Amino acid sequence: MDDSSLLHALILGIVEGLTEFLPISSTGHLILAADLLGFHGERANVFEVVIQTGAMIAIVVEYRARFGRALAGVLTDRAAQRFWLHLALAFLPAALLGLAFGSAIKAHLFSPVPVALAFIAGAFVILWAERKERPVRVHDVDAMTWTDALKVGAAQAFALIPGTSRSGATIIGGMIFGLSRRVATEFSFFLAVPTLVAAGAYDLYRNWHLLAAADLPVFGVGFASAFVSAFFCVRWILRYIALHDFRPFAWYRIAFGLLVLTSAYAGWVDWTVR
Repeated sequence: MDDSSLLHALILGIVEGLTEFLPISSTGHLILAADLLGFHGERANVFEVVIQTGAMIAIVVEYRARFGRALAGVLTDRAAQRFWLHLALAFLPAALLGLAFGSAIKAHLFSPVPVALAFIAGAFVILWAERKERPVRVHDVDAMTWTDALKVGAAQAFALIPGTSRSGATIIGGMIFGLSRRVATEFSFFLAVPTLVAAGAYDLYRNWHLLAAADLPVFGVGFASAFVSAFFCVRWILRYIALHDFRPFAWYRIAFGLLVLTSAYAGWVDWTVR
């Protein structure tokens, strides 16, 4: 371990925290940032699981009162039981499809050019959704039905394609299905908790043998920087959506995707497969 490793961990943690809950794909940004930093290999993949956990903890801290009430009432309160049921239903589609096709996706799509194409395709979906006239049926997360949750879960399954964005798929999908912008955003945040916990636990189980005590400082820096940057990003996005839509993120996705495609085609950057 050296100072450059700690710097790389800091950079990647910040990238994860700033992008995990925005509709711009944290996975896509991590792939591209890791390629530029030369941060590859199985241990790097475990590191990404750790920093995703750091970002997820930011959600738990920000909504600690909400999660606390839901946990306290899990055996007695119908609203709390409905909350956990909805998260479970929304979690299932991506979990089942990930188990079935995860290896194939990692083998063929986890490289910068496919990610860039997904960036651009996702941008056009966001632009279409923002132009679409849609009646808003649900103005509070507690007013969601089990079918609303399942539909959002189906939208989340598209995020198995790297570069699509889990947050983007769930937020835009929720809005298309009749959730208000704030409800779609908050439910996307809540859904990140079981999704990232399950993905992290599965990857750590498979790669436990790669962990070493010498990696703790690097993992700690990445975890902490992801947590802090995600915490402030979540607070910012909640203020942002009160007055703005998601079209600026769509234009960012197009510009970023085109930059990656151009640099890969021109040979300016060695966009190696991770």
